[in-house]
Amino acid sequence: MKRLAFKMKLNPGQKEAYIKRHDEIWPKLEKLLKDSGVSEYTIFLDEETNTLFAFQKAFGDGGSQNLADHPIVQKWWDFMADIMETNADNSPVCTPLKEVYYMD
Repeated sequence: MKRLAFKMKLNPGQKEAYIKRHDEIWPKLEKLLKDSGVSEYTIFLDEETNTLFAFQKAFGDGGSQNLADHPIVQKWWDFMADIMETNADNSPVCTPLKEVYYMD
């Protein structure tokens, strides 16, 4: 199992839309994440900076970052593009974070 963390950026004023869309996450997307090895996935919001901090546990080569070519993921990116900072392909601008401490 590996622990992955990364940050993304929410557009100003989009907190409620972001929460609503994740409250109603597509079952096919959630299944894809689980099937790819993601066992936990948490996203936190720093409301002062609109920075999203994501953490996930993944098994094997899993992890949401390895699903970029999957049609469901690309459709999700398109759905989320109006409320987040994105790249040209609508993927979220995502910065991996290095783990510097872990307590078990």
